[in-house]
Order: sequence, then structure tokens, then C-alpha cells
Amino acid sequence: MRLNRRDFLSLAASMTAAGFVSKSLYGFVPEHNWEKYDFGGGPKVKDRLNQGPFPTYPPEQVVPGSDVVMATTPSQRVLNNFGMGLVTYVCDEAGPPKKTGVSVEELIDELAVLDLTHKLYIRLDWKDIQSKPGNLNFCPHWDAAFKSAKKYNKKIGFRIQLMNPEIPGHAIPDFVAEKIDFVKLGKTDKIGYPNKIHYAPRYDNPYFLDAFKDLDKMLADLYNDSSLVEYVDTCMYGFWGEGHTWPFQGNPFPDYITAEKTFVTMFEHQAQNWTKTPLVTNTQPDYSQVGNSEILDRTIRSNNWIRTDTIYIENTQIEALSNRPAWVSAVIENGISDGTKESLNLINGVSGTDRIISHVMDLGANYYSIWNWHRIRADRILNYYKQFPDMINLLARKIGYRVRPSWIWKFEKDGHQGLVFGIVNDGIAPVPGILRLTVYDDNKNILASGCLDAGYPKPQGVRQAQVILPKGIDWKGLKVKAEIEVKDKLYPVEWSCRENINEDGSLTLSPLI
Repeated sequence: MRLNRRDFLSLAASMTAAGFVSKSLYGFVPEHNWEKYDFGGGPKVKDRLNQGPFPTYPPEQVVPGSDVVMATTPSQRVLNNFGMGLVTYVCDEAGPPKKTGVSVEELIDELAVLDLTHKLYIRLDWKDIQSKPGNLNFCPHWDAAFKSAKKYNKKIGFRIQLMNPEIPGHAIPDFVAEKIDFVKLGKTDKIGYPNKIHYAPRYDNPYFLDAFKDLDKMLADLYNDSSLVEYVDTCMYGFWGEGHTWPFQGNPFPDYITAEKTFVTMFEHQAQNWTKTPLVTNTQPDYSQVGNSEILDRTIRSNNWIRTDTIYIENTQIEALSNRPAWVSAVIENGISDGTKESLNLINGVSGTDRIISHVMDLGANYYSIWNWHRIRADRILNYYKQFPDMINLLARKIGYRVRPSWIWKFEKDGHQGLVFGIVNDGIAPVPGILRLTVYDDNKNILASGCLDAGYPKPQGVRQAQVILPKGIDWKGLKVKAEIEVKDKLYPVEWSCRENINEDGSLTLSPLI
């Protein structure tokens, strides 16, 4: 489901020869293997720690007399760190949860309180949060989701849809719809609201673009760097904002260049506004020929994240997600069974949901959705979980990154004690950012601090890092903590070890070997 490369290049050559477009306008990125692909160096590492090697003996006595003084073992507890976790959807494209006699606020609260997850997610239409220019007026389920997120100390991710086939009419507000043109796509029984005739807005209309920029600026003013927001989805073309209008061929734009330029403009505006909060872009192949490959490439190069909206999808999406740069988080969405016989999809005693979860782990995911597609309710999630808890429990204890100082070496040099930390990752994903280590005393005095290279430690191998303590300071009794830096913002990281962790998430250094 991507543009044929030969056809595209032929088209590009003919357009250039005719004088329609200059080469500088093209951002089309052909399909490529992602492993070792040059996406740039990733986020800049400040205060980089020496990461070895660390010879003990002459002629290269970097750590003379080095000896292991402490070791840790992996924990099986569920962690609540930034950049990872199971996610409860409280609203999807079909709307919020529904149950006769129970309010939306109550139903969302029942979802938010579930201890299966540490994150929430809400997806709704532009018209649900804005009805007139210059102001946001949030629908009740938006307000309820953020209220519950704060109540249960759970961060929330969200997407604002600019097209939604699951509802009557348009996803954009009336004040925008009445000022722009739409292109008729047609009618289909494969997706969406029954008997709906689908229309695509002219995203390139100046009024549409100005209104979108105002919307995004108002959202960013409220939620960029918010303690409640985990990530924000990139606003892409088409149905659900996924980057396509399948099964319809074509798009509403006069040519590919106009389409690509439009969505580059929209992405760059979001990237400028969301300076602290990660943006998440769908890995959707460019079925509708609207510039998806360029938006995805810009997402990686700006140190933002990627996602897919189903696990059984095109092989190019699997390539991108499983071989992404180490510092990039992968958000995986796929509905689970509600526990009813017809939804279990049992084959050889294995449920469809368990098969999905195994593939989520194959991709090395940072996030996964706990969600009944179009049938959102807490009791439905629990109906499945009570029958088949094992794979969800396993994923909860493996998803994302789970870091700990497995080895700690002590040495002395020039009157200073030094430590080398051998940091390992027991999770399934690399660290989606930069890991900072800080050594401090009981009085909170920082004695040493610095960072690993972006994306380290990975799930395989040991990343060593050295710190030198001030002269006269003994290592025993000090504390070491970890933080993750994403888009220049630091978040605390709970160590994933069985040894006792302090209330602030740090580990006290003491002889344990």
C-alpha cells in the first residue's frame, strides 16, 4: 500500500522537465531498511559520562584496583516510568464509553482507576473541543479524562482527528467547514458510519491551515510541558488522522507536491509548538500519496516518536517499528477481546489477544493499548482479563525499558574514589531518550552526574559508565538515581531491581556481592 517508486520517479522527472516543480520541493523518502539508516545523531547528550572501556591493569590503568563491590538482580514488579507502559483508552473514534443509566464521567473514571495500566488515552474530533474561532470549549469526556488522569496520577496521550468516518458529518467545526471546499471520496461499507458519503476537506485551504495552527497553538499553550500529558499524536491526513483514506483511491489535492507541502507545514507547526511533549507519528505507508514518508522522516530527525494503529499490518510498518533508532519510542495500538465467546478468537487454546501481545513484544514496544475497540468499558476489559490474565501480566512486566545498575565497580585514582556502573536493561525496548545518572548524599548534595549515550542501555548488553567522586568522599552509603531526558525535560526513573529502592526511586550504595 505505497506509491510505486518507479511510477513516482517517472512522474517527478516529467513534472520537473515541464517546469512545474523544483527538486528542492521534494521530500519524498523511498522505502528503506531502518537498521543503521542515517537519521542523524539523535538527541544531543549533555554531560556525557565516560563509557569505557575501563582497563584495570598497566599500561592502561583507567580504573586501577577496580573491583566489583555491589550487584543487583532484576525485579518483576510493574514500573511506572515515563516513555513506557500499558495504556487504557477512555475514548476512541466511535466516542466515549456508553452504558444506560451511567454517566460518561462515571464510566471514564471506572476505566481510569484500573490498576492494569498507568497511562490513559483519548481520541476525539476537532469539533469536540472547539466550536468558534479563538477559544477552546472541551466536550464533557475530554474534561472527565483529564480530571481522572489527575485524580489517579496517570499521564494521558491524545489525538485530535481532522477526519472521522465513524460519525455522521464532518470532524472539523462548522466555522471551518463553511469556509472551505470538500472533495467527495464516495461511499463504502468497509469502514465507518453506515451509508455515509465521505468527503475530504481541502487541508491546503489557507483558512483551514490558519484555523488548524490556532487550534494547535491553543492546545500547546495548555498542555505542552504539562505534568498530565505523556504524548500527542501528529495530525495526519485522512481517516482517524492515520495518513490515508483507504479504500478510496487518490486524495483531495491537485498534485503530490501540494499534499506533501501541506502536511509538512502542519507537522512543522506542531513541532514548533510541542517543544517538551513528544509528538507521535503513524508509520502508515503512503497509500493516499500525501507525503507520509517525509513526515515520518522529520518525526525521527526531530527526536519525536512513532506508532502503529494495529499490529497485523503492512510489513513496512513492522520494519520501521522494530528497527527504529534506539532513542525513539514505539506506541502500539490494537483492540483486545471483551471476554465474550465471539470475541476471543481461540485457536489451539490461544486467544487472539494473547497472539497480539506476543507480537507487541516481538516489536520491542514502549506502549500498548488495553482497549475494547469501539466498545470501550472497564467491565469488558476486566471480563477478558479475569479469564486470560497471564499475557497481559507478562507484558506489564516486560514492556518498555527496565534499567538497573547490575554491576558496580569501585576504584581509586589520584586520591579520588571512582565508580563504574554496569547498566543493563531487562525490558524489551531501548531507553527512548537519554538516561542520566546522579550520585548524591543524604543531604541531597550532588557529587557526580552525567548521561549515557541516547537510547542506552539497550535490551541486550551492558552499558558501562564512570563517575569520579570528590576527594575524601567514600562511596558507601551514597545514593544513585536515574532520570530520563526527553526533549530537554527530565523525568524520574524507578530502578528495576529486587534490592530495596528508596522512596525517591534511588538505590543506596552498599557492599552487596
